[in-house]
Amino acid sequence: METQFGKVAQATLAFWIIKIAATTLGETAGDAVTMSLNLGYLVGTAIFAAIFIVAVSAQIKATRFHAPLFWFVIVATTTVGTTLADFADRSLGIGYLGGSALLLTALLATIALWKRTCGSVSLASIDSRRAEIFYWATIVFSQTLGTALGDWFADGLSLGYGGSALVFAGALALVGAAYLWTRISRTALFWAAFVLTRPLGAVVGDFLDKPTSHGGLALSRYAASGALALFIVLAVALLPQRPERLETA
Repeated sequence: METQFGKVAQATLAFWIIKIAATTLGETAGDAVTMSLNLGYLVGTAIFAAIFIVAVSAQIKATRFHAPLFWFVIVATTTVGTTLADFADRSLGIGYLGGSALLLTALLATIALWKRTCGSVSLASIDSRRAEIFYWATIVFSQTLGTALGDWFADGLSLGYGGSALVFAGALALVGAAYLWTRISRTALFWAAFVLTRPLGAVVGDFLDKPTSHGGLALSRYAASGALALFIVLAVALLPQRPERLETA
């Protein structure tokens, strides 16, 4: 029987390297638009949401896996996730904890609905347009939740960017250990790692571009975003990219 492949990337080491870089870029690029250009969170969210809708529509219409397109959509989810989380946390006045709780509820509800509708939330089951839509909706909520978690730990819990990065890197290490040495669901571990890479990238991005008085390096958001974008382009071009194998009956 011929092996069938989906349109989303397999979760290899290359996947996680690029994912962390993409989440960091999402933070610096999102802040560049909302803060450096002074457009605000609502306008920034509208801009990035429009980019995401165009990109994800092209991804869903595609008939096979295209690594550059896939990763462009991922980056689009990180930027819209950054501005949307900032809008929820700050502009709505519900705070970091309230925003994180709201976004966690939305993420869990999306995963539950996906599971109930399609029967599985694994990458190997994404073989229809409906499943793919759920996949990208889950990613948007996970990216947004990750941003809120990063801000909550760094600012709300006063751990700072370095302390928060250590917390999330440690949590990712535990997920990796569980993958290697336990029988915990690989699907559950994937989504746990996917969520955790976002706050890690968020606090690293904040560390790069926030003022030194706030514990950052005060680098230009434009320069940091450009360097990260170049790294992602090179990584996508040079690192092996494989589509996920689909489950067969």
